[in-house]
Amino acid sequence: MKSAVETLNPTRVRLTVEVPFEELKDSLDAAYKKINQQVTVKGFRKGKIPARVIDQRFGRGAVLEEAVNDALPKFYTEAVNEAELNVLGQPEVDITELKDNETLNFTAEVDVRPAIEIPDYSGIEVEVDAIEVSDEDVDKAVEELRERFASTSPVERAAEDGDVVTIDLEAKVEGEVLEDGVASGVSYTIGSGELLEGIDDAVKGLEAGGEATFTSELKGGSAQGKEAEVTVKVTQVAARELPSLDDDFAQLASEFDTLDELKADSRKRLENMKQYDQATQAQERVLEKLLELVEVPVPEKLLADEIQTRTHNLEHHQLGQMGLDLDKYLEIQGKSREEFDAETKEQAEKGIKTQFVLDELVNKEKLNVNQEELTEHLMRRAQSSNMSPDQFAQAVVEGGQVPMLVGEVARGKALAVVVEAATVKDTNGEVVDLEDDEDETAETVEAAESAEEKTEA
Repeated sequence: MKSAVETLNPTRVRLTVEVPFEELKDSLDAAYKKINQQVTVKGFRKGKIPARVIDQRFGRGAVLEEAVNDALPKFYTEAVNEAELNVLGQPEVDITELKDNETLNFTAEVDVRPAIEIPDYSGIEVEVDAIEVSDEDVDKAVEELRERFASTSPVERAAEDGDVVTIDLEAKVEGEVLEDGVASGVSYTIGSGELLEGIDDAVKGLEAGGEATFTSELKGGSAQGKEAEVTVKVTQVAARELPSLDDDFAQLASEFDTLDELKADSRKRLENMKQYDQATQAQERVLEKLLELVEVPVPEKLLADEIQTRTHNLEHHQLGQMGLDLDKYLEIQGKSREEFDAETKEQAEKGIKTQFVLDELVNKEKLNVNQEELTEHLMRRAQSSNMSPDQFAQAVVEGGQVPMLVGEVARGKALAVVVEAATVKDTNGEVVDLEDDEDETAETVEAAESAEEKTEA
């Protein structure tokens, strides 16, 4: 077999392959054997029909077609390996010449990973938010904890903001009560915004036994998106009582003995959260700078496939779970379809470029993934997928996705290398040392994945 490579553009090549006919022998034998098992000829046992009889009865062309279909993948793979190509997707194959007992010639056009030059990235500088936790931040965190320990008690007065009311609901569309538009004994905190728009104004001022009617757009159910006339009846009004902010509350809500200890712990937690956000911000901004330094051509078909995949996942998975279609989602977002398509294309292109650049860095820095790193990543992915580690691992193995997980970890490590070489300062001008973060590699894996997969949804 002889093969040659022609570069059509930075991301696509054409392979020209010439195969001497004798190299088709194994595929021809396999073709005769396969046809033998599929046909019957009077006077011959099944599977024992001579080749000359098959040629006479069914035509040599049928045998050649079967043999070529069997041989093409093997010769194509040999040509790819011989040229050391890093191909993407399936090739477009064209048989240019097939002469019986002489030769098989074909071409194969296929997308390839572009050659990428990684420049010196040690000069990258980014700015991130400073870690600042105010007394107001601490007070807000403690107040939120206090809200969780609130109690309620029935009162004989009109409902006010913050009260918990027990209500019955009935929704009508065009004068007809909906089958799924009736609910009884619903507990609702006035001002929470968790039910229908307009319900707060309707129930405020009502005592137990009071009733009101209002109009609202239904958020779900059989008449989702339609205007409905909703009747709400209050059966109970309960006031929320917050515990006193003292040492007794600290002992009730935490493992601490005093309120001061609880506040100190809240401050530390907030600082840790801001430190995590700061590290994530640094990684994302360093990646942005890195992508600006590298010229990365993107294969057109790969980009089109990625756009289609992202749009399909949004429509049929993310929006489907929320009971929305794409048109309704765009209406909520205040976007046109043209704006959505442009944003999706931009995100898909960035995701592809990110993967190409980080994969090239993995090769350049000779980064490997050990079993412990892969296991840790698998545990995180399992948690985000709401699956047990064993279930997720089984799904990964059965789906042949282990190389994909290895690639994710490797790209995260590559990004960590760039972040470590970069200069990161906060808005106060102080240099940020990210090396103290024990979860830095885990975070950079997530940052790399986020850049590849993030969509506005």
